[in-house]
Amino acid sequence: MINLTGLNAPQREAVSVLSGPLLVLAGAGTGKTRVITYRMANLIGHGIRPDRILSVTFTNKAAREMRERAQKLLGKQLKQRPVVSTFHAYCVRVLRDDIDSLGYPKEFVIYDRGDQESTARTALRDIRVGDSAMRPSDLLNRISRWKMHGITENEASNHIEADFDFLAAMAYRRYQKQLRASGAVDFDDLLLLTARLFREYPEVLRKHQSRFDHVQIDEYQDTNGVQFQLVEKLVAGHNNICVVGDDDQSIYGWRGAEVEHIINFAGHFPGARTVCLENNYRCTDQILGCANRLVKHNRHRHDKTLIPHKKSGAPVRIMAFDDETAEAENVVREIAYLTTELGVKPKHVAILFRTNEQPRIFEQELRRLKVPYMLVGGQSFFDRREIRDLLAYLKAMAFPKDEVSLLRIINTPSRGIGATTVEKLIQIAVKKGSSLWEILPEAQAAGVVPAKTMTALQAFRSLLQRYREQMIMAPLQMADTLRRMLKEINYEAEIAKQYKEEAQQESRKNILEEFVNSIGQYAEKEREPTLMGFLETTALMDRDDQTGKDDEMADNSVRLMTLHSAKGLEFPRVYLVGMEEGLLPHKRSIDSDLEKDIAEERRLAYVGVTRAMDHLTLTRASTRMKWGKRRESVCSRFLFEMQSDPGAELKEERITSDTEQSVPPSRLAPPASSAAIPSPRPLMPRVTNEFEAPPF
Repeated sequence: MINLTGLNAPQREAVSVLSGPLLVLAGAGTGKTRVITYRMANLIGHGIRPDRILSVTFTNKAAREMRERAQKLLGKQLKQRPVVSTFHAYCVRVLRDDIDSLGYPKEFVIYDRGDQESTARTALRDIRVGDSAMRPSDLLNRISRWKMHGITENEASNHIEADFDFLAAMAYRRYQKQLRASGAVDFDDLLLLTARLFREYPEVLRKHQSRFDHVQIDEYQDTNGVQFQLVEKLVAGHNNICVVGDDDQSIYGWRGAEVEHIINFAGHFPGARTVCLENNYRCTDQILGCANRLVKHNRHRHDKTLIPHKKSGAPVRIMAFDDETAEAENVVREIAYLTTELGVKPKHVAILFRTNEQPRIFEQELRRLKVPYMLVGGQSFFDRREIRDLLAYLKAMAFPKDEVSLLRIINTPSRGIGATTVEKLIQIAVKKGSSLWEILPEAQAAGVVPAKTMTALQAFRSLLQRYREQMIMAPLQMADTLRRMLKEINYEAEIAKQYKEEAQQESRKNILEEFVNSIGQYAEKEREPTLMGFLETTALMDRDDQTGKDDEMADNSVRLMTLHSAKGLEFPRVYLVGMEEGLLPHKRSIDSDLEKDIAEERRLAYVGVTRAMDHLTLTRASTRMKWGKRRESVCSRFLFEMQSDPGAELKEERITSDTEQSVPPSRLAPPASSAAIPSPRPLMPRVTNEFEAPPF
C-alpha cells in the first residue's frame, strides 16, 4: 500500500477517494500534481491494474512530470504502467486504430501551422478570395474556433455572424476537402474527429471505453467543448472520473476553454465529491493576501481562500513611473543590481507582461546592461526554415499524398523545376482529382513539362522513394540516412544561398545537426522506431519542448514571458509590469463590457501574482506611447482590488524624473543566500498618493 503520511489532510482525502466522480479544486501552489500521482499509486495499491488508469493533461511537459513522479512512487518493479498522455496524443492513438471509419487513411499525416497556412491559402484561392480580404492565418483562427466548439465544415454556415464568417465557412469546406485528399489532419481535427468517432460509431466508443476503469484529467478548467464531450463519453460506463483544476486559473477562454466545466462539475456528474486544496506552499502571506483579495472580485467561482505556509514575507510593492521607458530602465537596473551585487541568480527573476509588444523596451535595457535573459515563447526550434524543409522531406517520404510538403521542397535546393511548371501541374492534378505524381505522364505527353524538367522530376521522385525505403528497412539508422540525403541534395548550398554571413551559415548548420540528432535520439529511445512515429512525436510537441541551447541558456537567464506562458511556473522574484487599464485588463475585455471577459483578465492577473514565491513588484507607467503620441494611462483596477481596503487611496511608490536614481549599497547588504535577500529599495522613491478612488 502507498504511504500517505507525506500528504496534508485535504490531499490525503483526495487521494483516498477511489471511485465515482471527484472534483479536486487545487489552488495555486497547493500540490495538484502530487495529488494526481499519489492517487494513481493508491488506485494501484488497491488492486487496479496500472494500464487500466488513464491520466490526461494538456502539455508534454506536464505529462512527463506526471510520469516521472508516478515512476518514483511505484518503483521499477511494475511490469505495467499507468497511461499518462496529453489530450492530443490520446486522440492520435484512437484515430490510428479507427480513423478509417471516417474515410481517412490510418497512416494520416498531422499538419503543422505552416502546412495549414499553405492549405488555407489554396482554399482561399479556390473561392477567389485574396489576402487583402482574408489572410490564411485569419481563416485558420476562425476554423480553429469552430472546431473547438465541435462545429464541422458542413455546420459552419449555420454559425455565421458576419460577412467574414460567410467566406470563412466556404473556405472551411475547401480546406477540409484538401486535408482529406492529402490524407492529412490538423491539430484541432485530432480532437474533433475523435469526438465524431465516439458519437457516430458506438462500437468504436465501447472499445475505447473498455480499455480504462479510471480516468483522471489535469487542468480541467482548460477543457474546451470538444474535450468535455470526449471525457463525458469515455467515462460514461463507470463514471470513475477525477478532475483536478482551479477555476481561478482559467485563462484560455480565447482558445475555447470553458470555465463552466469545472464550476458545474457536480451538475455534469451527479454524486460528485469535492475536495478543496487551499494550503499554499509557494507564496508568502503578503503575496497571497493580494491574490486572495483580487480573485474574490470574481463572482462566478468556487469559494476558496489560499492559506499561506510562508510567513513574514517582504511587502508587495506597487511602483509608478513617468513612462514606459522609465519603467523598463528602473526595473532592469534593479535586476542588474540584484544579480551582479547581491548574488541573485538571473533564472530566479521573471518579468511578466500581458501583451507581446511590451517586452521590446525591456529587452533593449537588458542588453544594454548585459543582463542575460530569455524571451519565453519565441520562435520554436521546429518553426525555423531549415527544420521545416527537412520535415517536409521526411513527410513527403512517409506520406506520398502530402502535396503541401512535396511542393515546399520540389525545388529546394534548386533542381531546375520552375514555379510555372509546378503551377501547371497543380492545375492539371486539381482538375483530374489526382496526385501530382499520377498526372506526370499525361503532362509530359501534352508538352506541359519540358524533357529536362521531367528528368529532374523523375530524379527527385526516385530520391524520395530510395530514402523512404532506407528509412523503412533500417529505422535505427534513420539519422545516418537523413545525413546522407542532406549530403546528396547539397543542402548546405541552400544555406549558403539564403545566408551571406559566415556566422549565420554556421548557426544554421548547427541547427541541421541538432535536428539529425533529434531523430537519432528518437530512434534510441523507442522500442519500435518508425519514420511515421518520429513525425507524429514532432507534431505533438508543445512550444515549450524546444531543442537546442535554449535549455542551457535558461539556467542563467532572467525570463521574459506573457502571463499566459507563465502559468504553471514559479519564481522567487516577479516583476508584473504594465498594470494599466487597456493592458491588464486588456482593452478588448474593457470594450466588450462583458463581466466574463473582465473576470478572465482578473484571473490572468491572479495567475501572475501567484507566480511569485518571495518578492512581487507591480509596476505601471503614468503615460505610454500609442500610435506615435504620448497619452496618459489609467491605473489598473486590479491594483485597487488587491489592497486590504479597495476603496482607499492607492498605496504606491511614485518614481519621477527628479527621483534619485543611484543605488545605495549600504542599504542592501549581501545576504547569506538568495532566498534570504531583502526586498531592495535602490530607487529611493518619493511616495505620493495621487489617486483618491478607482476611476470606474
